[in-house]
Amino acid sequence: MLSQEDFKPVTLADRAFFEQHYALYPQVHSDNTFTNMVCWNHFAQYTYAFVEKNVIIASTIGNVTRFRPPIGPRNPALLRSLIHLASEISDNEPIVLIDPETAVWMREVCPGINLVPDRNHFEYVYRAADLAELPGKNYLTIRRQINKFRKNCTNVVEPISKENWEDVKRFLIEWCEWKGCEGDPVLAHEKEAVFFAIDHFDQLPIRGLIIRVFSKIGAISLYEPMTSDTALVHFEKGLPDCEGIYKAINNEAAVRLAKNFTYINRESDLGVAGLREAKLRYHPHHMVEVWSMKRDS
Repeated sequence: MLSQEDFKPVTLADRAFFEQHYALYPQVHSDNTFTNMVCWNHFAQYTYAFVEKNVIIASTIGNVTRFRPPIGPRNPALLRSLIHLASEISDNEPIVLIDPETAVWMREVCPGINLVPDRNHFEYVYRAADLAELPGKNYLTIRRQINKFRKNCTNVVEPISKENWEDVKRFLIEWCEWKGCEGDPVLAHEKEAVFFAIDHFDQLPIRGLIIRVFSKIGAISLYEPMTSDTALVHFEKGLPDCEGIYKAINNEAAVRLAKNFTYINRESDLGVAGLREAKLRYHPHHMVEVWSMKRDS
């Protein structure tokens, strides 16, 4: 029977293990990626168990622990054991981020299980060529904004490297002061996650870009390969000094990623209305849908 003692913290030392497992069972939701887990560990306290060739991920935010479904060969007994454990120690949403195929399987194994779509964590996936080329009427306004940015703001694009890590950190501090991170716990946690990514850049599978405006960093993008045909953008930040810089960093990253990937996953909107509107404006090719298990009330 699965127990809490089977779980151990996710650490940087686990990178090779997760890469090997995900090579067999590719993940399409950003939350399960190794980079996401180690960067957000300070906030979500990720742990995992490796049981019968399956990885089971859990996260604890505050005092609430929630689980992901098993990643590996389908094992009905292990699923039932996970449901039992999760129902004992979690809240009214014990298992989350369930992909549609797994949801079908869970219903087959446990008829009557209550699974509901979690729209706030659906992830937006775009054709890389669309974000790189911005073709047709759908992207006319975005093209104009980028052209205006390039006309009005002298800018240079650079890869993130050891030579500019300190500049990137100074940029993040300035970005946080502008956004008011001290008064917003979510932004404060995000700042810590990005700092972790930069501090451990060489230990993670990420790459990145910066845009300098008048020699000073005005925007950054951090991304990584997710599957054979999809790249994942983890972080994208910009300062308001030059209008259109967010559109520009999005486009610059896409131009580079489109050379090797068909799609770009730009994560979820977390139910934030303005963010949802902005992501829809770029016309996603499809969504990564996820479901949650709910306790019967």
